[in-house]
Amino acid sequence: MSEALKGHVLVVDDDPALLKVLGALLTQAGLTPHPASNAKDALALLARRPIDVVLSDVRMPGMSGMELLAEVGRGWPDVPVLLMTAHGTVPLAVEAMKAGAADFVLKPFDREELLFTLKKALLHASQDPEPTRGTGKAPDGLDSLLMGASRAMKDVKALLVKAAQGTATVLLRGESGTGKELAARALHENSPRRAGPFVKLHCAALPDTLLESELFGYEKGAFTGAATRKPGRVELAHGGTLFLDEIGDVSPAVQVKLLRVLQEREFERLGGTQTVKVDVRFVAATHQSLEDGVRRGTFREDLFYRLNVVPLWLPTLRERPEDITALARHFLDVHAKSNGRPPFTLSEDGLRALQTQPWPGNVRQLQNFLERLVVLSDGPMLTGEDVARELSRQPGLAPPPIAAPLPPSPSDSVTLESRRKDVEKEALVDALKRSGDNRTLAARLLGVSRRTLYNKLEEHGLL
Repeated sequence: MSEALKGHVLVVDDDPALLKVLGALLTQAGLTPHPASNAKDALALLARRPIDVVLSDVRMPGMSGMELLAEVGRGWPDVPVLLMTAHGTVPLAVEAMKAGAADFVLKPFDREELLFTLKKALLHASQDPEPTRGTGKAPDGLDSLLMGASRAMKDVKALLVKAAQGTATVLLRGESGTGKELAARALHENSPRRAGPFVKLHCAALPDTLLESELFGYEKGAFTGAATRKPGRVELAHGGTLFLDEIGDVSPAVQVKLLRVLQEREFERLGGTQTVKVDVRFVAATHQSLEDGVRRGTFREDLFYRLNVVPLWLPTLRERPEDITALARHFLDVHAKSNGRPPFTLSEDGLRALQTQPWPGNVRQLQNFLERLVVLSDGPMLTGEDVARELSRQPGLAPPPIAAPLPPSPSDSVTLESRRKDVEKEALVDALKRSGDNRTLAARLLGVSRRTLYNKLEEHGLL
């Protein structure tokens, strides 16, 4: 692999010799390895420092790699996990993907293929996407998506139930944070394919070359690093559902190949000549206007019509303000339990304060806001004053009044950049103080990934 990689990789294996070999290989590639001989040590290391990717063996004494995957998913959902196995069959890959693995590597591994796989995982992580680690079952947030008595949500639920029973491609539309992935999972879990895999691919996170290999897989020797045949996401989703998130970001070159899969349910792996036939139900999502893309010539019209067989629009929170009460109570219960806090209730003025907000980030933003309230409030009753205090700290919601600026003095040399750094450092210190120096919680409070938090702490000398 020509370009140097950057990032911290937690390597977990009970073989000391392999840990040493992997450490040297990753260091040579520009990565920083952190070895752990068992899953327990790996979890302790994750709690202490920033990790970009976990690379773990599947079969280890004590907690297995699959069990470690589940623990990482619960505690660090934004950290991708790669599994190493000498038994790398497609069924195992399907189980790993259903459990939330980002990818898998076959042992004995090829250096270039391992680095290629790590590069894909690092690119995904650098996008700071919404955590999407799955368990093969609908996540807890699914109830919140379907919750509400508004006309808008009744219409969504009715369409979901009807669409789930068929095999037609569904195109989910709506703003960010409206629950498009949850809707995709609802379609899968309520369909005859529920026993099959639910596989997701975030199309915006990868450049063309990597996206194509992720979709269709590759044959041995297809490119430098392709040491063995590797199934792609389309193949892994056989018998189940493939969710293509942010489909509007796919390039015209990849659109052509996607069109064929949608039409014929067949494709060739990269570097291969054998046609692979699949039985896959496709669900795509976008927050963009694909119609505008068609008019501009950046999105194929024939692909648009193939995707838009069953269009389903997810309403914004602004369109369903009457659902905020039920959503708020649900999220308070969920986050109180997950954070080990007693039950919380909202006063009438607290509910009114929530209902008057625009929530540009929709349900996701409301959920994150209420988790902050649970963590930072004494409770058990959350008042309008509690809500207002947190709202004042959230950009785009209820910013505090801006004081009139002082007239500059001749000696005043404060630049915009230095002021930005001061404010940023103050926000970091405040988040660490409010979270009791819990870095994961501090990242949540600031609305950034753990990786971004550690980069900022290092930049400001706070690490």
